Amino acid sequence: MLSKLKLLFKDTVIYGSSTILARSLNYLLVPLYANKLSTFDNGIQTIIYANIAIANVLFSYGLETSYLKVVSDLAHRERDETQLFSTAFITLFVTSTLFAVAIVLFAPVIAQLIGLSSGDFLFVRYAALILWIDTLLVIPFAELRLKRKAVQFAIARVVGVVAVVASAIILIVPFNAGLPGVFIAEAFGSLVSLLLVIPVFCQFRFFFSKEQLRDMLRIGLPYVPTGIAGLLIHLIDRNILIRIPSFDIERIYGQGYQASDIVGIYGRIAAFGVLLQLFIQVFRFAWQPFFLQHAKDPDAKRLFQHVLSISTLFTMFLALAATFFVPDFVRYHYAGTFYLLPPRYWVGLSILPWIFLSYVFDMVSTNLSAGLLITGNTRYLPVVTFAGALVTALFCWWLIPRSGMDGAAYAIVAGTAVMCLVMALYSLKVFPVPHDWLKLSLLLVAGIVFAVLQFHFGTELPLAEIVVKVALLSLYLAIAVVLFRQEAMLVAVKVGSKISRKKVVKSNI
Repeated sequence: MLSKLKLLFKDTVIYGSSTILARSLNYLLVPLYANKLSTFDNGIQTIIYANIAIANVLFSYGLETSYLKVVSDLAHRERDETQLFSTAFITLFVTSTLFAVAIVLFAPVIAQLIGLSSGDFLFVRYAALILWIDTLLVIPFAELRLKRKAVQFAIARVVGVVAVVASAIILIVPFNAGLPGVFIAEAFGSLVSLLLVIPVFCQFRFFFSKEQLRDMLRIGLPYVPTGIAGLLIHLIDRNILIRIPSFDIERIYGQGYQASDIVGIYGRIAAFGVLLQLFIQVFRFAWQPFFLQHAKDPDAKRLFQHVLSISTLFTMFLALAATFFVPDFVRYHYAGTFYLLPPRYWVGLSILPWIFLSYVFDMVSTNLSAGLLITGNTRYLPVVTFAGALVTALFCWWLIPRSGMDGAAYAIVAGTAVMCLVMALYSLKVFPVPHDWLKLSLLLVAGIVFAVLQFHFGTELPLAEIVVKVALLSLYLAIAVVLFRQEAMLVAVKVGSKISRKKVVKSNI
């Protein structure tokens, strides 16, 4: 049992290292954009980037997943894979070019459709360029994953992000390029990644097969609606916030704000959710191969029970710690000259606890998805995703006009909670696992109570406030250990064995 858990933790580090590095570097830009651009410009960037994420699904229309599947089948038949690579790349090149040209031509209309003014069409055209380059990367990146060239894959991703960060700093700080500099830097970073995967194109041939394309579309197209629904759970809030009426904005936040300002503030505050998002994403990388490998073990269900409990406990603890300390980091005046986010953004800090809470439900859903994949009941996955997206959208339409940014955060919690419940309904029906729902619920309630306590009984003395927060976190951890003694023992044994090995190595040296 312990050795299997150890394998999962090790895989989590290996598979997620490049993702953590790339995403961490990318989020260095949040303070830069917040301090160097207006909240209005940040709102434009936030809404366009949200729709770029959705458009990426349409531009690639599931061809990445289908390419991996079809190439794997061909490998077993010992057939030529270069023809499939060429067919897939030519297809995406042609369609992405047509899509990008259409966006460029109709940019003023598209700007209005996504809630911006027609005068912001230039940024929509920048988005078309970014989408086009990113789509050209889809098949080369899939090929690197297929051939297990993890180092080359990681280098292309990380160096691309480094190029984005470096060029953004250069364009925005010394050259004062403003918002156009943000999009130019993003396009440049994607171009750098494309240049780094050029060696993959050595197998490209001018070959196209309608039959191969038909096979890939049959597999890939069903992923499109599910992919869009999954993105909408975390992006529909921006698209509805941008349409909040001016009189509602003035009622909630007072004068001096426009819809784009509200979206800009919301986007920059919500970006701090990356602290938990990265943890879950890295866990997800390792979780799927892990549970597929051990699904037929005699103690599989007990093993999965421990994994869900431990991973959810860590997520809850991280969520509570982030709720306590992230607002302090945001408001701290570094060296008396610099804020992570300027004071104008602080009006949105109240959404952070809800953003962090949503990732707790996301972690539980990630664990529960194992049951559907193990039993082959993947037809339920779209139902789960669409349920979450629908609830998020309905709650956004209902709550945003009443509560603004807070309403959007409530909607995300509602959507992820419903997705978690629906996932549990289907997953445990086909693959029942005796999870400790009562204990997890008690711990969740305890975390919410502690978050409310520190909010209402905070002190003006910084040191005293830190002591109170650390004490509450320690008490929360103690409660978790009491409720989950067995899981705590497994983690303690693993940590203890690791420390012992380090001592042995040092003594031998």
